[in-house]
This record gives sequence, C-alpha cells and structure tokens, in this order.
Amino acid sequence: MGQGTNPTDTSASTGRSVQYHDTRVDVKLVLSALWIAMLFVSAYVDIFAFFRKDVLRAGLDGKFAGTALSVDQVFLSAGLIYILLPSLMVVLSLILKPHANRITNIAVSLFYAVTIVVSCVGETWVYYLLGSAVEIVPLLAIARTAWKWPRQHVAA
Repeated sequence: MGQGTNPTDTSASTGRSVQYHDTRVDVKLVLSALWIAMLFVSAYVDIFAFFRKDVLRAGLDGKFAGTALSVDQVFLSAGLIYILLPSLMVVLSLILKPHANRITNIAVSLFYAVTIVVSCVGETWVYYLLGSAVEIVPLLAIARTAWKWPRQHVAA
C-alpha cells in the first residue's frame, strides 16, 4: 500500500466506510524502540544460557564458560559497562540533537553488531546463533535509520 493511502473498512451495522489515520513515527522514537528490542533479545539470550550445563558449571566454578576468564569484579564490571551504552542509547536516541544522534547511533550500533558477530565465533549452540542474528537485525536497522535521517533543507 502506498504512502498516504489508508485501508478502508466497511462497518456491517451502518454500511459506512471508515478510514484509518496513519501517522509517521518520529525517527527518534523508532531508534529508541529498536534499542529496546535489541536489549530484550540480548537479555533473553543471556538468561537462556543459564539452562546450559556448561555455563552453570563454569559459573559455579567462577569461570566464564568456554574461556579462561574468571567471573570476578573486573569481568562483571566490564560486562556492566558493555550493556550500559545500549541501555543509555534508549534515552540518548530521544534527547540528542539530530547531528550527534545520527553519528552516535550509527557508531554504537555498528560497534555492537561487530562485537556480537565476534562473540559467535566458535559457538555451536543454535539458540545463541539465532538470538545473535536477531540482535543484529535491530542494530543494522538503527544504523540504516540514523543514516537515512530525514533532512530539512534550509535556505541560505
């Protein structure tokens, strides 16, 4: 259906046509919603990991499964810092000025997409690979949306 066209519905009781009004969603709201979607998927992928025996055993031993990393203050602080930026992007996408907003969203979303791809190297669990692929979709949509930010022509 083309832009500006609305589906028409005919009410059975009155026989009158009703047209639904559609509004354009502000780019800032779209970006914020995409960050929220990515964070939900990311959280669930991490939560599902706790059903894996290897992750549980390693965690109980103070290790991060499949690596030589210890789960300690540094590891947990780094993990928190890693997730804080996309969490802040939910709000920053709404309050930053367009130029800074555009650059920040492109840079941060592409950075996180790369880190997710890197985290998949050597992974064999399908849920993790699928979840990671789904996480990357909103991140790429963020980069594309920010890249195509609506422009306003100003007379010189």
